[in-house]
Amino acid sequence: MILIEKIGNEIHEHFTDDNSLFPNAIPYDENNLPDDSFRNAWDLKNNKVMIDLPKAQVITKERLRIERKPLLEAEDIKFMQAQEAGSDTTAIVAEKQRLRDITNAVDSCTTTDELKALSCTEENE
Repeated sequence: MILIEKIGNEIHEHFTDDNSLFPNAIPYDENNLPDDSFRNAWDLKNNKVMIDLPKAQVITKERLRIERKPLLEAEDIKFMQAQEAGSDTTAIVAEKQRLRDITNAVDSCTTTDELKALSCTEENE
């Protein structure tokens, strides 16, 4: 059994059967806990662990920024090589803009499944 309690803005899990150790915690079946992908977005409301969607959106934006960093760096190299060769850079510029704009899609997501589906790869666009 897991004991769950909210301390400040964070949810803490205690793995013990002794409720007396954590008097403010509530027992929780670990099979009923929300998706661990958004662990830092968990919130305790009405004795139920829920995912705070705005916090999950922030987590997703951070994940996408990390994911797109090497992709933008690769596009920067392609851009410089194209300029040196006198080639057209239109597609490269468009891809860089698409990568910059990817975090905007987070704001329209209304479920954690939609947030998890977001990726910097083009096939998810």
